[in-house]
Amino acid sequence: MATRLYSSISVETTLASTINSSVTSMTVATGTATTLLGGVTIVANSQFTVAIDPDTQNEEIVFITAGPSGDTFTIDRGEAGSAPVSHSTGATVKHVLTSDDLNAFAAGISPVASLAFSGSTSGTTTLQATATAGTNTLSLPPTTTDTLAGIAATQTLTNKTLTSPKINLTLNAQTGTTYTLVAADSGKLVTSSNAAAVVITIPPSVFAAGEQINVQSIGVGLTSFAQGAGVTITSTGATATAPILRARYSACTIICTASNAFTVIGDLS
Repeated sequence: MATRLYSSISVETTLASTINSSVTSMTVATGTATTLLGGVTIVANSQFTVAIDPDTQNEEIVFITAGPSGDTFTIDRGEAGSAPVSHSTGATVKHVLTSDDLNAFAAGISPVASLAFSGSTSGTTTLQATATAGTNTLSLPPTTTDTLAGIAATQTLTNKTLTSPKINLTLNAQTGTTYTLVAADSGKLVTSSNAAAVVITIPPSVFAAGEQINVQSIGVGLTSFAQGAGVTITSTGATATAPILRARYSACTIICTASNAFTVIGDLS
């Protein structure tokens, strides 16, 4: 649907030449095209409603859809229930509000399944309501400027209070004797299960300060940690830079404290 444009300072004018019932352009009196629009700019997919010969038996409603080029407009004929007819030189051309405009407005404010918003520079965002019973209310933040948090988006929440949160810990089960942590392990529980000893390496340039990885040894073989190239590990283990989980089912948390610096805390030996 085209965007409807309106002006409260439009000045009526007249046709500069006769038009028949089939042409799709009209030329108004010299120098009056701008005042007819009353400050409105016709852009792509927009329309400005005018009547030719208003309040007469020849009244025709047309939509201006492009222009002006000089004093000539591109028009859609016979709108809002009117019929395209011929108009003589000097016929009055006047900006009007029609039932068609009011019906479009009423349709726009009625309950709708979705609303589309044009991006500030490009693209479109659609607000879609899912099927629901009854009437529901969505309250927006009470500040003048804010950003909504999305379920699928990766965002940082600041100064939020979580009441009775349910946090599901994602597992990454490892069964080999060696494993190098990856970025996706942040916030997860990595389990190691093998009859032989397991070495987990902490790599460089993967984690940022504040990120945590939980590790539990669930196999018979004990799990130890190794420094990747350029990585520094601190811990209370017997070998501070290469701590070992104390026993089967022992667990620890690896915390990135700075770029390529980690501390390992937990049930170590």
